[in-house]
Amino acid sequence: MKRNVAIILAMLLSSFVLYAQNDSLQIRRIFNQILSNGMCYSRLDYLSNQIGGRLSGSVAAERAVKFTFETLKKEGFDSVWLQPVMVPHWVRGAKEVAWFKGKNGRSIVAVCALGGSCGTDKQGITANIIEVKSLQEVSDLGEKVRGKIVFYNRPMNPLFIKTFDAYSDAVDQRAMGAVAASKFGAVGVIVRSMGSNVDKNPHTGMMRVQADVKQIPACAISTYDAELLSAALLADKDLKFYLKMNCETLPDVLSYNVIAQINGTEKSEEIILVGGHLDSWDNGDGAHDDGAGCVQSMEVLHTFKSLGIKPKRSIRCVLFMNEENGARGGTAYANYAKENKLIHLAAIESDAGGFTPRNFGATTTEDKLRSLRGYAPLLQAYGIEEVLASGGGVDIGPLKEQGTCLIGFGPDSQRYFDIHHTAVDIFDKVNKRELELGAGNIAALVWLISEYGL
Repeated sequence: MKRNVAIILAMLLSSFVLYAQNDSLQIRRIFNQILSNGMCYSRLDYLSNQIGGRLSGSVAAERAVKFTFETLKKEGFDSVWLQPVMVPHWVRGAKEVAWFKGKNGRSIVAVCALGGSCGTDKQGITANIIEVKSLQEVSDLGEKVRGKIVFYNRPMNPLFIKTFDAYSDAVDQRAMGAVAASKFGAVGVIVRSMGSNVDKNPHTGMMRVQADVKQIPACAISTYDAELLSAALLADKDLKFYLKMNCETLPDVLSYNVIAQINGTEKSEEIILVGGHLDSWDNGDGAHDDGAGCVQSMEVLHTFKSLGIKPKRSIRCVLFMNEENGARGGTAYANYAKENKLIHLAAIESDAGGFTPRNFGATTTEDKLRSLRGYAPLLQAYGIEEVLASGGGVDIGPLKEQGTCLIGFGPDSQRYFDIHHTAVDIFDKVNKRELELGAGNIAALVWLISEYGL
């Protein structure tokens, strides 16, 4: 009996080793294809340098939809289509102007309007500054902020090793700062940029508005100039700050999510989604945020097609519109999936830049997380160190209530917030090999899930 058990165990082990070897060979094929003949870098070049910043509702966003749709259509996938979605149309207008004047004269500073902000009047605004570190401090000051410009100057906490944690910890002042200050009569808001470095590149980003609270102009100031302004305030509490912004919100515009699919051969009703967001802020090229995620997602389907891989489950690429200032593309897609009772086994989002691969993170059940961690050793040679117990993304987030396993691709994040939402988020900041290694890891994970499920 013991001998029979030993034989069975040996056969199972031999079978496991054979499968693991075959899986390793297939994953190597995927990486060889992308590293030798991949299209993601050249497509990012076009998206960044020929189209540029792609803010929802803009002509550039419309061109990006056309480019990616036509590119995917030419590939000959089983289906390629556009999903209509109405998106906000906020425009920055002429470049912002800002300076402060104190005892040491006038200093010009680098600022950019926050997405969704109203502009100033044609003359701009001039007012005294009051510096704070938190929303609570504004509430505590109350009427003392009336008629002043509130300056939120809490930096990202450098003690967080994961920079996304530092970003989450600081971003409330950008998101809700204007609403909190306006409630007590402030005439404007300046927010220290959500950046890791001290430099002269202001970081834009979305701010919240509230229907029952008066809108006031809100801008981000570069981290360098935030330090300069704070020091000047210590020397002169009565210094004046001048701000002129020309932004405005126009009526909503019709845009589209761009979708392409390779049908599964055995369980075609089960969908593995991979995607990024096609829109970006207007001050850079949107190369890392999120052109990289879009071209990596396109590369997954391109790789399967090029290698003749017939996935068991359907593989769907979705390029979402309007993640940056409304997330309407992700919401519209989730509603479409719910209405049509689609089964999304997993959704993988790449929206953390095109840097060196480090991990995947999954928001899912313990059993599915265990399955994903079982795949991780096959990806270790290509940079994946672990599968974290949380992950996903803004655009795939609404699929959670439908039971979808949400997965976020996690590249190295230490440089991400040097460029995030700035004028230096441009193509030459993306390394070709890092971008391709990310695409390879995403494609390999898609293939593993397609083959073996969760």
